[in-house]
Amino acid sequence: MSEPHNSEALANDLLFYSPSKKTNLLNPVVLAYVGDSVFELLVRQYLVSLPNHKPHHLHREATGIVSAKAQRRILLEHWQPLLTEEEADVVRRGRNTKSGAPPKNADPADYRQATALECLVGYLYYEGRIQRLHELFACAIAAREDGEQQLAQPAAPSTAAKKTKEGE
Repeated sequence: MSEPHNSEALANDLLFYSPSKKTNLLNPVVLAYVGDSVFELLVRQYLVSLPNHKPHHLHREATGIVSAKAQRRILLEHWQPLLTEEEADVVRRGRNTKSGAPPKNADPADYRQATALECLVGYLYYEGRIQRLHELFACAIAAREDGEQQLAQPAAPSTAAKKTKEGE
């Protein structure tokens, strides 16, 4: 993944309107509303940085990353251990908020965790912590790319499989 261009200047260029309240006073659903679009933009930028630009491929890959299930996995498996106490508080607020009914194809638990991730993304965006957002996003993408490489490589045979072959 390429390094971002001047992150702070870019963040200032993309923030045309500041929120009417301090970021920590905004409703978590509002932060998630903004975080959803910021996360989607990061995903789209990442995908366009890759070689395959066929629209169907871009859409399929994007939905695989921005789905509630994928966002839950990113948050719990990759981001959670890296969060500061302040960020963990934002995630808790986002997870515990009433954000309406989840889409019919999303598990309610996945949807709550996805809302928490989006809340954190919106919070970091409005706080101007673009470098931190980049660090977290890069971690998720690195884990995704490692997973793709593991899928491409044949899995090492398990101990049981080795014993079976040896016993043949």
